[in-house]
Amino acid sequence: MKTILLADDEDNLRTLIHMTLSDPRYRVVEARNGAQALELTQELTPSLLVLDWTMPCLDGIEVTRALRADAKSSGIPILMLTANGGESDVELARSVGVSEYLTKPFSPLELLDTVERLLGD
Repeated sequence: MKTILLADDEDNLRTLIHMTLSDPRYRVVEARNGAQALELTQELTPSLLVLDWTMPCLDGIEVTRALRADAKSSGIPILMLTANGGESDVELARSVGVSEYLTKPFSPLELLDTVERLLGD
C-alpha cells in the first residue's frame, strides 16, 4: 500500500481530497500545515505528497524546497493543488521541484488520474 501525504489547512477540502483518493491501494495521511507535513514526511516517507500552496507555518513552496534539499525526500513526487493559477505561480512551483500542478477548483477525476500517474498505478 502506498502512502499519500495530503497537506491543506482547509478541513472540508482535505475531506474531499481524502474521499477522492480513497482506494485500497492508498493510505492517505493528513497534515493541517506545512510544518506538520515536513514532520510526517520524515516519519513516514510517503510515496506522494499533495500540497496546498497557502498554508500556515510553512507554505507549499517552502515545504517543497525543504523536501528537495533532503536526500531522504528529494525524490518523492509532489503534486501542488492550489488556487494560485497564474503562469508565474506554475513556473515558480516547477522551479523548486513540484512534479505536477493542479488548480482549485479541480476535477476529482483529474486529481485521481494525476495521482495514479505520479505513483505509476
